[in-house]
Amino acid sequence: MKKMVGELKKLVFGHVSIFIVLLCIAPLFFVGRGLFKGVEIEQAQAEQEDLIVVGVSQLGSESDWRSAHTLSIRDALTKDAGYFLIWNNARQMQENQIKAIRGFISQRVDYIVFAPVVETGWETVLREAKDAHIPVIIIDRMVDVEDDSLYTTWIGTDAQEEGKRAGRWLERYLRKNGRTLEEINIVVLQGTIGSTAEIGRSRGFQNIAGYHDNWHILEQTTGDFTATRGKEVMRDMLRRHGDIDVLVSQNDDMTMGAIEAMQEAGVSYGEYGEVTVISFDAIYDALLLIKKGEINVDIECNPVQGAYIDNVIQRLEKGEPVGKSYIVDENVFTKENVEKFLDGRTY
Repeated sequence: MKKMVGELKKLVFGHVSIFIVLLCIAPLFFVGRGLFKGVEIEQAQAEQEDLIVVGVSQLGSESDWRSAHTLSIRDALTKDAGYFLIWNNARQMQENQIKAIRGFISQRVDYIVFAPVVETGWETVLREAKDAHIPVIIIDRMVDVEDDSLYTTWIGTDAQEEGKRAGRWLERYLRKNGRTLEEINIVVLQGTIGSTAEIGRSRGFQNIAGYHDNWHILEQTTGDFTATRGKEVMRDMLRRHGDIDVLVSQNDDMTMGAIEAMQEAGVSYGEYGEVTVISFDAIYDALLLIKKGEINVDIECNPVQGAYIDNVIQRLEKGEPVGKSYIVDENVFTKENVEKFLDGRTY
């Protein structure tokens, strides 16, 4: 009899537990459906208001440059300007972007805009967008596809030219300081491997370095475009290589992390130090470090691309032709010219 009562209690409490779990899960289910329906309702309202619906997949928020890039897009594609944005942060994962793009296709947005994490692996989803007759605008980084009709246009910077500019600056700097014939030991903090910025800046700098037999690239290691990883990698490089003359860091966030590593290791750097610092992006905080002499040169990668996106969409809306690519204007900053660019700098 006691055994039967025990089994009955287990049965009753088991069902009660399941019931409690269902009570906890149900609100989440309905909230999720509510959020999804909320986007659909807003999108329907946007269509009624004759707004242009744009699905944007930003690759992440890994750096101050990326934050400025995001702000530029949001400032350009506003409701007042006639747009309704569906925004996605891919958190630097390609699978998240592919999922987001497919979501945009299913929602039948008017345009898809995305900054790809890496260059390869986009053919299938871009063909799906083309089959749905949705124009795709690629921004910042590029895609590597055999059929370039899979996207409408690309807006960004010339990463390979940026790398060459860094190399040309180093040539002039060494010549000016009478070090043309010296053995120059170089380490490179690379960005996300496979990204357009990493590929272009690496190739561009190596192109110039190839003309100089006395330039020795001791190591090239990714810092993933983040300050934390940049610091870790630079700390390891300093341990492995006792004599470093030049640091080439492929974005300012990694540069700032590397500077911290050099400070902690007691290694001098910058204008009057042992290690010449070449950086990329030219965000405001990095320009301040140029002014202080802690960064020797910064090759600009202009994040203000929102107006270009708006211009392309407006031309397409009017049925006008657009170019296959648009390269934004950029500069090279040193202590000689940085002062006049600090005032009014928006990123």
